[in-house]
Amino acid sequence: MSSASALHRVAFLGDYLPRKCGIATFTTDLRCSVAKAFPEMHCPVVPVDDLAAGYDYPPEVRFEIAEQDLPAYLRAADFLNITDVDAVCVQHEFGIYGGPAGSHLLALLRELQMPIITTLHTVLREPNPDQRRVMRELIRLSTRLVVMTERGVEFLRDIYEVPLAKIDLIAHGIPDMPFSDPNYFKDEFGVVGKQVLLTFGLLSPNKGIEFALRALPEIIRQFPNVVYIVLGQTHPNLLREEGEAYRLNLERLAKDLGVQRHVVFFNRFVELEELMRFIGATDIYLTPYLTEAQITSGTLAYAFGAGNAVVSTPYWHAKELLAGDRGRLVPFRDSAAITAAVVELLRDEQTRHSLRKQAYLQGRDMIWSHVAQLYGRSFEQARLDHSFIGRRSSPIKTLDETPGQLPALKLEHLFRLSDSTGIFQHASFTVPNFSHGYCTDDNARALVLALMLQRLGHNSPQLNAHAATYMAFLNHAFDRERGRFRNFMSFGRDWLEEVGSEDCQGHAIWALGLCVSQAGHGSFQMLAAELFERALPVAADFASPRAWAFTLIGIDEYLRRFGGDRRAGQIREMLTAKLQQRYADAATGEWFWFEESVSYANARLPQAMILNGRSLGNGPMLELGLKTLRWLIGVQTSDAGSFRPVGSNGFYRRGQERAQFDQQPIEAQVTVSACIEAYRATGDSFWVTEAWRAFEWFLGRNDLGLAVYDSTTGGCRDGLHMDRLSQNQGAESTLAFHIALAEMKALQNSLTSFKEPADR
Repeated sequence: MSSASALHRVAFLGDYLPRKCGIATFTTDLRCSVAKAFPEMHCPVVPVDDLAAGYDYPPEVRFEIAEQDLPAYLRAADFLNITDVDAVCVQHEFGIYGGPAGSHLLALLRELQMPIITTLHTVLREPNPDQRRVMRELIRLSTRLVVMTERGVEFLRDIYEVPLAKIDLIAHGIPDMPFSDPNYFKDEFGVVGKQVLLTFGLLSPNKGIEFALRALPEIIRQFPNVVYIVLGQTHPNLLREEGEAYRLNLERLAKDLGVQRHVVFFNRFVELEELMRFIGATDIYLTPYLTEAQITSGTLAYAFGAGNAVVSTPYWHAKELLAGDRGRLVPFRDSAAITAAVVELLRDEQTRHSLRKQAYLQGRDMIWSHVAQLYGRSFEQARLDHSFIGRRSSPIKTLDETPGQLPALKLEHLFRLSDSTGIFQHASFTVPNFSHGYCTDDNARALVLALMLQRLGHNSPQLNAHAATYMAFLNHAFDRERGRFRNFMSFGRDWLEEVGSEDCQGHAIWALGLCVSQAGHGSFQMLAAELFERALPVAADFASPRAWAFTLIGIDEYLRRFGGDRRAGQIREMLTAKLQQRYADAATGEWFWFEESVSYANARLPQAMILNGRSLGNGPMLELGLKTLRWLIGVQTSDAGSFRPVGSNGFYRRGQERAQFDQQPIEAQVTVSACIEAYRATGDSFWVTEAWRAFEWFLGRNDLGLAVYDSTTGGCRDGLHMDRLSQNQGAESTLAFHIALAEMKALQNSLTSFKEPADR
């Protein structure tokens, strides 16, 4: 790119130092290299923060994005559009952006007015449905795509059908350091006279370091002066979830093998200058990764380009970089092969130095100054491509073109209602009411909420701890001899009944099914699967339509994970048939309903029909769900156009006047759920409008014009009376609001990121 380029301001989007991760290091190095190569260019940075407090960034950082905050991505797009940015260079890796498979990023990119150059740090050969959906939209929105290996080019072409003209192959950048004798650096680390093996990078189980450790005893027997340095702190995500368990296991393994005097763990994130001195002191660099599915490795690029002899397993990047006898490839999980390769290179100094020289010379095309020039050409080509395609529409939007503003997540009152046993049923105003104790219904709903929030990316230690408590309550509530859940428990932890209601059982099955379907819970899921399997059979004999509906929702979730479970499938068919028959028996004339009355949690009945009709490919079942939901919405819409749930003070019997009050939050919540399910099934925006209408009931669009949700506490008032709000903020109401909010956030994420419905 010449100094006369029309690009004067290129923004860099991705993780950024001092955040400690490989993408942050790459983005920082790339941005600084481009700024140095093109001093006339301004290079602002927009990083993504995984911590609420953010980071102490350098001055080039102009705008920060909270990882899970979708509106922040849209604000960042506005910022980039109005600050004369000519192009945006995006670093993409699954796991660093919010939303399912990082889909929040798409909402930002869709709003940008300038060319987008996206560096793909991962190109998956077998993406899951969410990853494939994100990848295809990311490809569509990007003006140009940068990959670092030939394998990346092949995957984009063959798997994602990207034209080669849109792809730039630019190697992973590396620092420029002179080719030197390792002995020059060894005295700095106290390893003079020793042969140094090195592995570096953020520590995690996929690095395969245990196989390198198991190779050491024989290496040390032949070369007693060998020392193996493992450099790098534990990956922050792993540290938050499991602490230092993996590192401690490696340390114990080294002691068990008797090699602890030859192993050094440096448990810290090292800056570039110090890292290059470690690499400089290295005789052989080891990357014993466990699987082939790594298309780019920055650590390998650094070590190879600096002139290290490399012994590696044949993951994709290593296989490509070390081709032509530029290193040694060994099979995965094969300590004996690592031993043989290391011993060969330590014994044959001439071969080892030949590999070092080949690597260093090959690496001259990877130094950052050269990489920056290649990125400059990509930026310039993106500008030309973008000019040819034409600019996107104006960033100025009318109100109906912008996503509705949802309240921020505020869980303080939910946590206030929860203790080490479970969640209390009731509150006196905002204070937990101990006298009414606990119930399985509410603990099941609380577990559902926690799982929904985790699916949205909210994984705070406090939320996760409470989720475990709610699961523990369900486990304790279950009577394994009867196959039934008890429901009501006193504050003194005494059960107040032997067998809970059918609805209670249905709520529990729903929560357990959701837990089973949601990946990433390990033993949590095993317990949920056991309880689900034991609790499900009795549901086949239930008489309550709502218990059928709750159970059907749980079965649908469960079958997403274990679709071959015949018994669950048979019970689903039995319960859907019962609901269909119930409708056939009750519906007449203009009464399109399953019962003689419209009572409570009404929208769950059509939701179960819609959900299972869609899953089974049963058109009549789906249409029945849509028909009854549309009728119910008509019943529950006021003359003013607001949501007006049937009141609990009498409900609504056919041929009689409907009760206007007391209006319950649970009705708004289940209507939100059902309308979102209808939208997923049909793509009809009518259902999005109705979901918003029901949700806004919480916020004051109701018969009294008063907010039922209390934004100061994060609680929800228990109901709307004829002349006032209930001032108590109990569990059912608070959970109803937050479940509705979680579902609306998931819907908004999908609509904003993809402009179309997404399955869960």
